[in-house]
Amino acid sequence: MKNRNAPLRFKGLGYYAPAIVATVAVLTAVFLADVQKRRLEEEYLRSFTTEQLGLLRSRLQGNILGNIKLVQGLVATFEIEPNMSPARFEDLASRIFKDDHQLRSLAIAPDFVVSRVYPLHGNEASLGLDYRKNEGQRAAAMQVKEQDRLIVTGPVDLVQGGRAVIARYPIHTGPENSFFGIASAVIDLEQLLESSGFQSDLRIAVSISSRSYEGGETKSVFKTNAAVDVDPVVMSIDIGHDAWTISASPPQGWGQPSDHLGLFRAALALLAIIIILPIFWVGYLMRDRHRHILALQDREDRLETVSQRLQLALDASKVGVWEYDCETKALSWDLRMRKLYNVTPEQAICRYEDWRDALHPEDLEGAERVFTEAIQAEEPYITDFRVVGQDGRIRHIRAHGMTYRTSSGAKRIVGANWDVTEDVQLQDELLQSKLTAEAQNKALEDARLVVEHNSLHDALTGLPNRRYLDQQLSLSGANDDFRPLSLLHIDLDRFKDINDTLGHAAGDEVLKHVATMLRTEVPAEDFIARIGGDEFVLLSRRDPAIANFSRLSTQLIEAISRPIAIEGHDCRIGASVGFAIRRHSDETPEQLLVNADIALYEAKRLGRNRVEAFNGQLRLRTVETKRLSDEILRGLERGEFKPFFQPQFAADTLEIAGVEALARWEHPTRGFMTPDVFLPVAESLNVVARIDEAILQQALFQATRWESQGLDIPCVSVNVSCQRLRDENLIGKLKAMSIRPGAVTFELLESISFDTADEALKQAIEDIKALGIAIEIDDFGTGHASIISLLELSPRRLKIDRRLVQPILESSAQQSLVRSIIDIGKVQGIETVAEGVETLAHAELLRRFGCHVLQGYAFAKPMAAEDFLAFAKAREWLPTRQRLTR
Repeated sequence: MKNRNAPLRFKGLGYYAPAIVATVAVLTAVFLADVQKRRLEEEYLRSFTTEQLGLLRSRLQGNILGNIKLVQGLVATFEIEPNMSPARFEDLASRIFKDDHQLRSLAIAPDFVVSRVYPLHGNEASLGLDYRKNEGQRAAAMQVKEQDRLIVTGPVDLVQGGRAVIARYPIHTGPENSFFGIASAVIDLEQLLESSGFQSDLRIAVSISSRSYEGGETKSVFKTNAAVDVDPVVMSIDIGHDAWTISASPPQGWGQPSDHLGLFRAALALLAIIIILPIFWVGYLMRDRHRHILALQDREDRLETVSQRLQLALDASKVGVWEYDCETKALSWDLRMRKLYNVTPEQAICRYEDWRDALHPEDLEGAERVFTEAIQAEEPYITDFRVVGQDGRIRHIRAHGMTYRTSSGAKRIVGANWDVTEDVQLQDELLQSKLTAEAQNKALEDARLVVEHNSLHDALTGLPNRRYLDQQLSLSGANDDFRPLSLLHIDLDRFKDINDTLGHAAGDEVLKHVATMLRTEVPAEDFIARIGGDEFVLLSRRDPAIANFSRLSTQLIEAISRPIAIEGHDCRIGASVGFAIRRHSDETPEQLLVNADIALYEAKRLGRNRVEAFNGQLRLRTVETKRLSDEILRGLERGEFKPFFQPQFAADTLEIAGVEALARWEHPTRGFMTPDVFLPVAESLNVVARIDEAILQQALFQATRWESQGLDIPCVSVNVSCQRLRDENLIGKLKAMSIRPGAVTFELLESISFDTADEALKQAIEDIKALGIAIEIDDFGTGHASIISLLELSPRRLKIDRRLVQPILESSAQQSLVRSIIDIGKVQGIETVAEGVETLAHAELLRRFGCHVLQGYAFAKPMAAEDFLAFAKAREWLPTRQRLTR
């Protein structure tokens, strides 16, 4: 464009004849004037079009940026509260939508999947949208993460209908500011264009097209009814991911005829006709052209000034712009400033006092001081203050300003104000939430300490519990260096009697008394814990040579054994103590606790109310018990438990009246073992019922085998343990064996307490009898049950224990006792079986007493099935005459 100071250029005329000169001058003047006029008209149209298009572009870009700034505050809040509730999100979003905007919706997409939308109504289709799977939005969405900045895309066809411009913000959360997802603000395209002044009937023809920087087809955003002519005025808007191109031209094109062109040409024709002052006319035309150029340049200067001020307002976003002349004290406020300070549009001139009078009284002095210092130092003006509206409402204002000097040297300050009341309130809410959270965290920590203390201590006695003991043992085992460690396992004797006689409340008092006594007797550096109902453990790291734990254990037993007065009763209990001392570095605390437990078991086995220390002998016994336990389990799996059969003889005829199946363990290396060796361990393993079942099955098999070979055995007796009787599946298993009624007798030990037997046990015995299996009371006379309770079972037989039978040859008292048992059987119709018949003299005496069946070494020892078959067929126990009559 030409400079306003550029010299005028004229075309010279030749020195020709006047006619030629006049002709050439007229033709040249007419031609140049016509061409120049059309060019000026076109430049005027282009200048007008450029001005109109610039205003439209500024409004459009300002509205886009204004909507973007509205959402940035919510994005910043979401980065602080990534887990904010839906209600919280809706509350914040609703505040944004109260302001002047073209926002259509707002969405939060953690990991690119939309999870929250505001407003939800009408935008339900957006929920669950995955930007990575949407061809139209994937590239822009991924660009937000890659470039870690705001990206604006448009136009975009929405899944819920319509077109929009979408602003996408990256969201970072956590202490490491890691990428969380994106926020998408949907700006309604039609509202945006309408509010920016883009209408179909503009004074100029306008079209807007969009194209992505990554290529692709060009999309039409807007166009007027009038088409844009060729060589239009073009401006662009960079919205991030896409570039918008705005083209404009006059509605009728650049070649539209001027209203004054005919008159101008008539004037030229008139001048040509009259040929008056051709050179003056040409000069006039040149001066007219220069005047138009100057007018155009002045208009461009004013447009640049307006654009700068508009750009400042757009950069500040949602602000009021002001300017203050330091010399004239004149204050210039735009419309938004007037709204901020409640100044009516009717007030033509704003004054410094308008600002000063609106300040909060508490902020007045500070705000004026900061403003004055900024002007004097010509430094940036940045401050916050409060203003009081005419309605009494207090608002928080943030002010930024810059001091500058005009070309004439006058000092001025220009700046912006914006309302940050909601931000301040939000910060206050966040601070209050933080303080509340800190208070809650402290309460939770206090509660955690209480719960942790309760979880590590016994509620009744206040002593550490088993969990606390385990922690102490773990700490003791974590030390690499070998340190002394001793464990005392204390178990109260006769404590169950207190609970059974005086109740559990008295038992609790005893436990609390024992806990108090232990705290008194045990040194403070030792650790004492209650690990069970009446069990306590003392853990000590003192030197065993100095501590003398044997003496300490004796002292504890003596203290515990002292009478305790509870509810007017003198309660006496005792205690058994087993202790173990770590003597080798490879012994773990857990193993030490096991050793103390073994020593305690030994103390109880030897009579209770005593102290036992773990030693090598106990270790060997424990190892032997463990080895024997493993071998018993393995023997059950391999079928090593077999029955031995001892025949029973009728006392009057000496014929075989039955046979008793006795369990024997055929050990792979130690041969056949009797129950007194393995039965105690089997009871601790709870496998006695399995042994009983195995013996019964094999005895039934042998009985069937004997019958097939012509050997008639009236009855097979099998021992049944209490464990077996309590088996819920026992009756079903017996029914599956199809036992012939009367073929099997179950021997029950009299040591089983039938007086206190529960109903389930008694019912099991009745169900067994209903299957045709007889009941026999074994070892009668050695238990503690009453005769009445035993006879209530209606047994088929009573088996007199060998310890009563063997002394009858020498003791008349024993004879009377045995005779009484036989007489009881006769009265009740119950057969009596005498076991332990060692001699024929025993047999003869018992026969005279009226005993029905005899069993003992005088006739036969227990033997294997094959041996019993041969023994029964040979009948060598009978006198020769009786054998021959057979």
